[in-house]
Amino acid sequence: MSSLRRVLVTARPLRARLALGVLLGALAIGAGVALMATSGYLISRAALRPEILSLAVTIVGVRFFGISRGVFRYAERLASHDAALRLLARLRVTFFTRLEPLVPEGLPAETRSGDLLGRFVADVDELQNVFVRAVGPPLVAVLVGAGAVLTAGLVDLRAGLVLAAALVGGGLLVPAASAALVRSSARREAPVRAALLADVVSTLDAAPELVVFGGREAALARIDGGDGALTAIRSRAALAEGMGDGLVTLAAGLAAAGMLVVAVPHVRGVLLAMLALLALASFEAVRPLPAAAQQLGAADEAASRVYDVVDRPAPVLDPPTPAPRPEGRTLEYGGVRLRRGVVVALVGPSGAGKTRLAHLLVRFRDPEFGAVLLDGRDLRAYTQADVRSTVLLSDQDAHLFATSIRENLRIARPDATDDELRAALRRARALDWVETLPDDLDTHVGEHGALVSGGQRQRLALARAFLSDAPFVIFDEPTAHLDAPTAAEVVETILELPREGRGVLLISHTDDVADAADEVVEL
Repeated sequence: MSSLRRVLVTARPLRARLALGVLLGALAIGAGVALMATSGYLISRAALRPEILSLAVTIVGVRFFGISRGVFRYAERLASHDAALRLLARLRVTFFTRLEPLVPEGLPAETRSGDLLGRFVADVDELQNVFVRAVGPPLVAVLVGAGAVLTAGLVDLRAGLVLAAALVGGGLLVPAASAALVRSSARREAPVRAALLADVVSTLDAAPELVVFGGREAALARIDGGDGALTAIRSRAALAEGMGDGLVTLAAGLAAAGMLVVAVPHVRGVLLAMLALLALASFEAVRPLPAAAQQLGAADEAASRVYDVVDRPAPVLDPPTPAPRPEGRTLEYGGVRLRRGVVVALVGPSGAGKTRLAHLLVRFRDPEFGAVLLDGRDLRAYTQADVRSTVLLSDQDAHLFATSIRENLRIARPDATDDELRAALRRARALDWVETLPDDLDTHVGEHGALVSGGQRQRLALARAFLSDAPFVIFDEPTAHLDAPTAAEVVETILELPREGRGVLLISHTDDVADAADEVVEL
């Protein structure tokens, strides 16, 4: 199944709303076509100066179609954009649900955060236009075109056939030619746009380092190059769209001229203006089709990029019949064995595999050999949620979300009170600092914690760990980014956890934590 077809399957529950949008769009353009045709007939009749009463019905028709066109267009915008936004919401939830199990071990090591951002923001946003700009316009064109051809055929069969041929040519050949001109550009646009976004995000994240080490000019030059490439691709697409619009206008003019040529010997003069204006107006339904063909190609490429990520196999899966939630008595793998009330230090040089072992213990990934045992049972027998509520990992680069200190701490325990938050901050030696902030717990930490220092970020991560009630807590380099006095205080606080009946694994690349531990494992 193609990527775009999978998007359409996701939209099936919205088909009634989408059908309503198509119907209202056809009525809006149909009212415009009827307005032009009726106006042409009214002008031709009025030129003969008939009794005014004989024009009453036509005048009412002009007013009706003029008003109804605006009403139908407004209703169509409401219906179609409501359906598009609902589809966007469904896609975001669907894709995020499938992305979540891939983090952090299921994505390629070379994956850039900016590329993921591009796929799950720009590419997903591109898909919301599938129905409004790609699928809906051809359906509207079929409905309006059929009505226009039928009307012209009732006046004169030959004129109806000419209009049908012109509409088919304008509605099929022109969009096909326009799409062919930009097919390669459409395939290139999404990757180029994603690469540009990745470069921008990386440059912003590393801006201080780039300035200090003289890499600013090279980074900006790379962004300028990506922007130039994207502009060139979009310029080519705009040129093709403009050519398509011009060809549709040409087809409309040829249709009107052809209908007049075949109809003049057979149709009364007052109906000729109606036929000419009917032909010109009916091409309003065909005019969006070249752009729709291009949009279809862009949406297919965007869908392929998103599914290329979410179709990756998850590194870990929940068992079909999970075991009951563990009590958290023991946790062991290889030479590491954690028990409640005991501190185990895991030491070794950088690159020895300490963080990888921590990821195994919280089941971010499964071991290639052997098994991680929690309460004597293979970790794969439990749900991931049960494992991570029993074993907590406090990473050295713990993520802070772009929200307040309060909400960042409540990730560990959503029902925690402010008093409990302050107690956790006190244990992490961060309460005095937080109370000096103008907004206290409501202070925002910025994107990725950009508004706090490395040491403050580390202490917030530690407070989050202290707030949790997980039986086992793994601290990966807990004293990183801290000065020596604060690091000593933090280690002292961590050593209080075993007295509360919790097991602790202290990971460090130095031996300074070994003296404080009950057991030491060296990698």
